Amino acid sequence: METITRFDRPTGRAANTDPSVARSTLMSTVPPPNAPLATRFTGLVLDWYGENARDLPWRTADATPWGILVSEIMLQQTPVSRVLPAYAEWMTRWPTPAALAADEPGEAVRLWGRLGYPRRALRLHECAVAITTRHGGELPRELEALLALPGVGAYTARAVASFAYRQRHAVVDTNVRRVLSRVVTGVADSPPGSAARDLALAEPMVPTDAEVAARYAVAVMELGALICTARAPRCADCPVVADCAWFRAGKPAYDGPAKRPQGYAGTDRQVRGRLLAVLRDAEGPVSQSALDVVWHDAVQRSRALDGLVTDGLVDPLPDGRYALPGAR
Repeated sequence: METITRFDRPTGRAANTDPSVARSTLMSTVPPPNAPLATRFTGLVLDWYGENARDLPWRTADATPWGILVSEIMLQQTPVSRVLPAYAEWMTRWPTPAALAADEPGEAVRLWGRLGYPRRALRLHECAVAITTRHGGELPRELEALLALPGVGAYTARAVASFAYRQRHAVVDTNVRRVLSRVVTGVADSPPGSAARDLALAEPMVPTDAEVAARYAVAVMELGALICTARAPRCADCPVVADCAWFRAGKPAYDGPAKRPQGYAGTDRQVRGRLLAVLRDAEGPVSQSALDVVWHDAVQRSRALDGLVTDGLVDPLPDGRYALPGAR
């Protein structure tokens, strides 16, 4: 998974990512070897990012806080390559929270397509409604207000506050967790699931200046996505390899709790995806028979459909047909 979004400008918009601008304004020289680890790490990562940052639409000069939020939600458990076309279509159709709030939630599910985990589409619609009704259509700046939005957790709130509003926060996704685990603790990867532990590891590395901190947050994520990858890290190309405790220890294998990959083929997730595909492709409600043909196992198919109804992704109609939420 790649959660690689990240922006540069203090006004809630993304800044120019031209490397020469980045180096001249934020980090003109690499720190000396005797500087503290956090200072060296920050300087080296920022210098590397200035040369290697990818050109992504949520990093452009006209990226809005709403666009940043959309990208963060889409990038959860979904690679950048799959997000790019969906993001472009979404932002063209719903460039503001008010535009999405005025549309049916089922249209958000329809446009979500095959990004996976379609409840994220409903949460974004709920977010748009909340932003429009509670905040006058403007994405809030305060961390607590961001956390109060539907479907926005601790990571997303910190990411938006940092990337959209240039606030200083420790922003920790799977890429950052892996990089810091290797560099600081010498472990190939961090064990799953402890936000407090992750923040305790990340916080001392965050620059004190908010503007530099915001750029650092995206830079270290980019490093984890492109260089310090989970399966095939490119240590020879890493700007911080000399400081990496894991590399110096001989790159010992991860021996923590197993991280089981999620299967897909034959699971209820696959059946749910096929059922939703029928509804997305239809111009209106569909009959039970149209859904029955997508999967051979009637028990599993019924269970998957019931789950979609429970999650609010499908509406059962009085006449026995089914529709996307809000569609009639």
